[in-house]
Amino acid sequence: MTVKAHVVAVLDEQRAALLAGASGEAVVAAAAQRLTRAAARGLTGVLNGTGVLLHTNLGRAPLAAEALAAIADASGRYSNLEFDLETGERGSRYDRLGDALRTATGAPAALVVNNNAAALLLILDTFARGREVVAARNALIEIGGGFRLPDVLARSGATLVEVGATNKVYVADFARALSPNTGLLLRAHPSNYRITGFTADVAPAELVALGARAGVPVVEDLGTGALFDLRAYGLPHERTAGEAIADGVDLVAFSGDKLLGGPQAGIIAGTTAAVARLRANPLLRALRVDKATLAALGATLRLLADPATRERVPFYRMLATPVAALRERARTLQEQFPALQVIDTPGFAGGGTLPLAPLPSAGVAWLPAGGATAALAQLRAATPPLVARIDDGRVVIDLRTIDPADDVRVAGALAALFAI
Repeated sequence: MTVKAHVVAVLDEQRAALLAGASGEAVVAAAAQRLTRAAARGLTGVLNGTGVLLHTNLGRAPLAAEALAAIADASGRYSNLEFDLETGERGSRYDRLGDALRTATGAPAALVVNNNAAALLLILDTFARGREVVAARNALIEIGGGFRLPDVLARSGATLVEVGATNKVYVADFARALSPNTGLLLRAHPSNYRITGFTADVAPAELVALGARAGVPVVEDLGTGALFDLRAYGLPHERTAGEAIADGVDLVAFSGDKLLGGPQAGIIAGTTAAVARLRANPLLRALRVDKATLAALGATLRLLADPATRERVPFYRMLATPVAALRERARTLQEQFPALQVIDTPGFAGGGTLPLAPLPSAGVAWLPAGGATAALAQLRAATPPLVARIDDGRVVIDLRTIDPADDVRVAGALAALFAI
């Protein structure tokens, strides 16, 4: 709707009040509120003060400046998306990132689709439609938005064969489940939950060996998409795509906007023969990525390939920021707003990633007189909106997930809140 349409709607709503002698200022305030609500319903940038680096509801990984520039270059003009500049003939969009993905994963071939659920759907449709997929019970996850792995299996036309117990599964369980109709052996990342204690799981190499003996492909849904060891950033080690490929997994699938720190995408890496079958599936056309995604992903992969440029990717820059630097920024805000307290607080990687591994962080907190819920709503009404969290009745703004250049905007939101 246009501004005029919103104002007319408010006048219609307020006509009776105006006839009864209500002030014009009330109508102006109502129109401003309506316009603010309308703007919030559209896609807009926000300040993430939650401390969750890969916040699914806030768009997961922010993109690097180089990725944004690559999008502008590929999208602001014509590109060689499906044109071979050497031969002058039609090319394939799936060849644009081939070298970068092979280098990043160690796989002979790779493919990009629009998200990791699409990657898994394509794999299942290609290799297991009308056939059986053997998976451990502890891998049958549900993640945010009600997405359930068994539902994806069913929609793909595959039949799920569950093996093992919730806490323990052995390679013998997979072996007993094999049949002439087995299409795949599936491993899946546990996403945002963990089973601990009295447990047993199948080593990837064991499952690969079983698949090789039976002539059945092994697929691993890694989910998070780690490309290198995260222990350098104070996080637990997360299985990488390269490790899965080195174990002999035929196909590995993972997200582009989690630990990779790039745009939403589903990346599939694996053997040349397996990826060729995926590329021949007509379903791929419905799942293909556009030029903007390919451009952003390519730029992100180039930054990650060199440790010297890795922290240009915002996710890794946030991980690498020392807590002392966060405390100093918090003290600067406290100097402007004495009601604030400088606090140490745990943050999280988020996005279904490393749910039990808090990140040491720092920020500011206060106990609002009018209640924390009302204060959060006021912060969300700022320009740009500031999303914070409640901890023990206090409002907390974690600065790890806010770019230092945006501290002035945080101060603006706080000034409006404290009516300074």
